[in-house]
Amino acid sequence: MKTHLFLLMLFLASCGSGTINSQKEEWVSLFNGKDLEGWDIKFKGFELNNNYRNTFRVENGNLVVSYDQWDKWNGEFGHIFHKTPYSRYKLRVEYRFVGEQVPGGPGWAFRNNGAMLHSQSAASMGLNQDFPVSIEAQLLGGDGVAERHTSNVCTPGTNIVIGDKLITQHCTESTSKTYHGDIWVTAEFIVLGDSIIHHVLEGDTVLTYSKPQVGGGTPEGFPLPDGTLLSEGYISFQAESHPTEFRKIEILDLTKGKR
Repeated sequence: MKTHLFLLMLFLASCGSGTINSQKEEWVSLFNGKDLEGWDIKFKGFELNNNYRNTFRVENGNLVVSYDQWDKWNGEFGHIFHKTPYSRYKLRVEYRFVGEQVPGGPGWAFRNNGAMLHSQSAASMGLNQDFPVSIEAQLLGGDGVAERHTSNVCTPGTNIVIGDKLITQHCTESTSKTYHGDIWVTAEFIVLGDSIIHHVLEGDTVLTYSKPQVGGGTPEGFPLPDGTLLSEGYISFQAESHPTEFRKIEILDLTKGKR
């Protein structure tokens, strides 16, 4: 009897172990740590994949936004886009701001970057378009003194809903703490198609909104009318005049191959 009981317990334990393993999250890195393969680049005023002044590059295994080959910034906003569109996913990034802002950069762009979610493609942007139509999960660093939340949301050519209210203002702040200095910060964004998006920092949800949609001023000729819900799109990161480093960019696809 004891032998049968022992075998039953062993069987149940093995089943439990298999269940846990089958449910293990399978994160995939979007960045190979060696080069920019799999990414497109678009700078305002330049053709697709002109990596202006070698701004986006790989250094020490990190994806870097560098301004060491710039003398002055003159409004050349840049973005680097992963070539695969996604709909339902978790995005995890580890980032930090380093060094000095390039001369001429706008004050608001000090220690400023962003993960653009549900973005239009790089190829569809106009030659002189500043930002892709997207939902920007804003990344901000502190100045060493003042409070400055990160993981905010900004909405270039889009609107969102919080509660039952349509939010048309450009940026909405999160409840995060301020991160001063050149420290690494881990941010996670849970994107569930056109239903809901959560911003998570250090395990805490600092912002939630829903119904990402086109609106608030789109580029001339943009094919989708205001009010169109955004259920999928591309992921991109910015070059807005302050050096930034990313040592991790990884995704957990929640559609299980049904993008």
